[in-house]
Amino acid sequence: MATDYDAPRVTDSDDTADTSLEQLTASRKESQSPVVDVEDSDTAESFELPGADLSGEEFTVRVIPKQSDEFTCTSCFLVHHRSRLADGLQLICRDCAL
Repeated sequence: MATDYDAPRVTDSDDTADTSLEQLTASRKESQSPVVDVEDSDTAESFELPGADLSGEEFTVRVIPKQSDEFTCTSCFLVHHRSRLADGLQLICRDCAL
């Protein structure tokens, strides 16, 4: 059996289109819960503020040297794999070539 996907769909909500605005807002308020779900882990200490003093923090990053199949883009200075090379004449990645 063929289905016409361009035909408008008829749902149960189409039958109740004459519902008043007051009834809709009342049913919406009834379905919402006034209780807020709060996790024990949601504390103010877990949020980082912009511009926070991070001078006491130590970050460790493992730096891997550029591999033989990678290049540094002369536009964005990021290291990419050779498959991201946009042009063989210049060392520019596909993102910067756009």
